[in-house]
Amino acid sequence: MAQLTDNSAYSQRPGETVPKISEKDRANPSPLKVPSRLLMGPGPTNAHPRVLSAQSLPLLGHLHPPFLAIMDEIQRGLRYLFQTTSPYVLLVSGTGHAGMEATIANCLEPGETIVVATSGIWGQRVCDLSERYGAKVVNLESLPAAAVKLEDIKASLEQHKPAALFLCQGESSTGVHQSLAGLGELCHQHGALLLVDTVCSLGGVPFFADDWGVDCMYSGSQKCLSAPPGAAPFFMSERAMKKLKGRKTTVATYMLDMNLVGDYWGWYGKRWYHHTGPISMWYGMREALAIVAEQGLDSMWKRHTELGKYLWAGLNEIGLEPYVTDPADRLITVNTIRVPKDIDAVKLITFAMTKFSLEISAGLGPSAGQVWRVGLMGYNATAANIELVLTAFRQGLAEQGYSKSQPKTQNPQESRVDYP
Repeated sequence: MAQLTDNSAYSQRPGETVPKISEKDRANPSPLKVPSRLLMGPGPTNAHPRVLSAQSLPLLGHLHPPFLAIMDEIQRGLRYLFQTTSPYVLLVSGTGHAGMEATIANCLEPGETIVVATSGIWGQRVCDLSERYGAKVVNLESLPAAAVKLEDIKASLEQHKPAALFLCQGESSTGVHQSLAGLGELCHQHGALLLVDTVCSLGGVPFFADDWGVDCMYSGSQKCLSAPPGAAPFFMSERAMKKLKGRKTTVATYMLDMNLVGDYWGWYGKRWYHHTGPISMWYGMREALAIVAEQGLDSMWKRHTELGKYLWAGLNEIGLEPYVTDPADRLITVNTIRVPKDIDAVKLITFAMTKFSLEISAGLGPSAGQVWRVGLMGYNATAANIELVLTAFRQGLAEQGYSKSQPKTQNPQESRVDYP
């Protein structure tokens, strides 16, 4: 038995023995140091300095009036970002996966059917998650490196009569941009809720929750919004709220039950303690949303579009081809670049990190082993950062003996453009 310490100053309970404290895993007391990286992969991106500065502000209590006022500011910022008048907006305490689970848990009941329009790993995850909550899943898969066709979605809704349709506006694993045109009206005609993942697209491409008939949407803090991971922007329409309030079964997660979490955010006319909000994270998100308001959505969307053209003009000059061949299906915030034959993708990734402290990512899910992924999101979406990415590709490919070939899929609109 370990030797007992002199514990006369401790507040142990009667009968508790206090052995000698083990010092084996006592942490290094020196301040934390991390290397500097330019994160040009699919996310997270580098956080905006204003966001990081806000996160260092003094803590408030999670129910103190000044903190509740910050939560109110966040909701106003979210309504602008989502383009909605719905009162049902908040930040889920967690990353995009928490938003995903909140969407499925609150909008589906056991035994109901969901059609999942899948064009990559995130649709696959929603299929898995929906099954775990007892739903019947129809996995409507797209062709490789393409969006799901509207006619296929329509046929699936008519055949299966689901409670919900899910799709990913921006699929970061494949670089596919799924159009939302007409889907809200189509879903409502068939009595289905429209559920949308915007984790890597929100703030980079247009999104109109109300005008497009979206019923529930979740996103992430760490991509186009330029904040650290840890918050999932979340939206519900009046139709989704009616579904939630009319459930026959209790939402199967306490942590993500919007009947309860919404109370903390004042959805129902009062403030009720549900959990301790991540106070510093909310500071950062308040600042991130203030930056969105300062820049304006129109300016943000245009900047991401122009920089996407700038990136692909440079990649085409090198001779690299897009994985998503149809420009109408190609996402601008996470770009998938086909790895040429006889080129080692990992070697180039390692070269970029070693020489430039630059993150370029490999493929994921359906694109694994086939592509590189380059993110153009938020604070990192600048011409200077794109030039560094292009330099890394040129030099890294040259080290592997790559010789330029004119890409077959070059689009005339992707000729090189100047961007300040």
